[in-house]
Amino acid sequence: MNNRIGKRTWQFSAPAIIASYATTAGIKENEGPLGGHFDFIFPDNLFDEASWEKAEQKLQQYALEIALEKRGVESDTIDCLLGGDLLNQIVATSFTARWAGTPYFGLYGACSTLAEGLLLAGTLLSGGFAQRTAVCTSSHHDTAERQLRFPTEMGVQRAMTAQWTVTGSGAYLLEKGQGNIGVTCGVCGKIIDNGTKNNMDMGTAMASAAVDTICAYLDDCHDLASLDYIVTGDLGHIGWEICQKMLLQRGYDVKNKLLDCGMLIYDKKQDTHAGGSGCGCSATVLGAHFLPQLTEGKLKKILLVGTGALLSPTSTQQGESIPCIAHGVVIEQLH
Repeated sequence: MNNRIGKRTWQFSAPAIIASYATTAGIKENEGPLGGHFDFIFPDNLFDEASWEKAEQKLQQYALEIALEKRGVESDTIDCLLGGDLLNQIVATSFTARWAGTPYFGLYGACSTLAEGLLLAGTLLSGGFAQRTAVCTSSHHDTAERQLRFPTEMGVQRAMTAQWTVTGSGAYLLEKGQGNIGVTCGVCGKIIDNGTKNNMDMGTAMASAAVDTICAYLDDCHDLASLDYIVTGDLGHIGWEICQKMLLQRGYDVKNKLLDCGMLIYDKKQDTHAGGSGCGCSATVLGAHFLPQLTEGKLKKILLVGTGALLSPTSTQQGESIPCIAHGVVIEQLH
């Protein structure tokens, strides 16, 4: 059986049904345009834990617990959990998998991890290797700043090109069977490095990878007209503008279809500079904003393109440029 469309698009033999999902978020995220649409709001960045890292793991575990509760199932019914975060050795997700007690694939795609997880979960279900999978990702502003830049307590001035890492998590249960919303196909991204070295400007670094994946899908499927939106993970205002211009140069006018999760989660008056970012960015916006619209029939079909900058503090300090990747999945209303 040929499960490919064109050169790079994977077509699932049956849709991976999004049977349940949940989002958790911090106070700043709840003060933004999507406030009131998250399943659980953490009252502060520690939430009774001894460290920000422990609080992030709690964010993710809560999201998975709520998704399971909504579905009315226990964690031992999950055939495989896939996920990741921005911490060293993706410990927030690994400790969540320890709590769940499920088979586990730890993923690192930086901020593209949610789309990567959904793509791989759909592949496992389509191939008959699982009946129910879970995809979890998370990020936390203070853990990311401490690890990738400077601890917030140092008071370092942020560049205007910098984005604000989202404190939040999303958990998604995907199953075989019947349902209203499903992941039907996707595109595996490839590393694109445009030579950017500024770790305070992720949007510029990631835009080229987003364009590569979007064009790969549109070249294969020729269905731009049927997409309500192309949703990038977290290019922010700067990357979104670059992405739009580059797509137009490639022959795709997406002016009224291109949205970005990093632009949707915060209001400009919140002073996040270039917008939101982090593994929790697309994870929270997908569940709080787009899936409800698909459920209600306000949207029919979106292409979610998660974008990730695959740098580390070490590679940046050694003068390396920033390799980036973007994975894409099509999520659509099925009935």
